[in-house]
Amino acid sequence: MDKPMQSHFENLNSPDRNVQYEAYNQIIAATEKPVDWAYEVWDQLKDDLDDPDNHRRSRAAQFLAHLAISDPEKKILNDFPAIWNVTYDKKFVTARHSLQSIWRIALAGSEQKEMAVNHLVDRFHACEEEKNFTLIRNDILQALRNLFNGIQEDDIKQTALNLIETVTDAKYKKKYLAIWK
Repeated sequence: MDKPMQSHFENLNSPDRNVQYEAYNQIIAATEKPVDWAYEVWDQLKDDLDDPDNHRRSRAAQFLAHLAISDPEKKILNDFPAIWNVTYDKKFVTARHSLQSIWRIALAGSEQKEMAVNHLVDRFHACEEEKNFTLIRNDILQALRNLFNGIQEDDIKQTALNLIETVTDAKYKKKYLAIWK
């Protein structure tokens, strides 16, 4: 890992939230494409999924989701449950940010795609008992849209449209369909 990237990871611990945010943005930008340093930070990020600080939990889940494309050893397959667990975080904003990044794991390969999509679909069906379930469903459908935009596979679009078809509330059905227009 080069010095600037190392500095970004160090700056995540800065007392200044602006410095943290800039570091976060730089890491996210860098991980839009495969990087050769994923395993240098992987174990620490995995540990951070259980950190008492919700910002660390959120960032760890997001970074690991982004690093899935830089994971030739397919560690993500074993570590996915810990990442997915953060999508149920007691802090809703942490849970939501994590859920919104899960789709990135599906970009790493067919096994990863199947795992991520299956979890998103299951969550869509099961989340009605959760607080703010309409936002969770919106995030799931947006995640599927992002995945479709990234890989252009019609089965992803069809999966999302099938989920929307199960929604009985006309207001939310319309809102969800707007994601796919």
